[in-house]
Amino acid sequence: MPGVSDDERPLTPEGEKSFGRAAKGLASIARRPDVLFTSPLVRARRTAEIAAEAWGRVEPVSLDALAHGDDDGLEKALASRNSEDLVVIVGHEPHVSALLGRLLGSSHEDRLAFRKGGAALVELAGRLAQGGRLVWFLTPKTLRALAD
Repeated sequence: MPGVSDDERPLTPEGEKSFGRAAKGLASIARRPDVLFTSPLVRARRTAEIAAEAWGRVEPVSLDALAHGDDDGLEKALASRNSEDLVVIVGHEPHVSALLGRLLGSSHEDRLAFRKGGAALVELAGRLAQGGRLVWFLTPKTLRALAD
């Protein structure tokens, strides 16, 4: 949108519709999260709201650390959760791909790049620095197919 900063740009109607289907697919394979952290920026916030609607009874929690990839702020937020909690994170590229790469011990974030509306499930061993184990990594196309 001309004259609108990237931080303030909303999801397009097509983006909302497409992610709505992907969110239904995601909700069909992942239990309702204990917390849904989202960047406060407009597109991420709306994406989190759509996902929350698909799961039901989830209220997105804005986390400033997700706006620009602040891993220390994310670590603090995660430290407040129980280790058994399912935590969903809605953020921005390239930050979420870089986070996934670090969690899996890869320095090649581009090999794990998220497409808009993609999702991954990672089991954490503890702190972010300890890394985790990739359970699945799904494209938005696959998530939409799961909704059908």
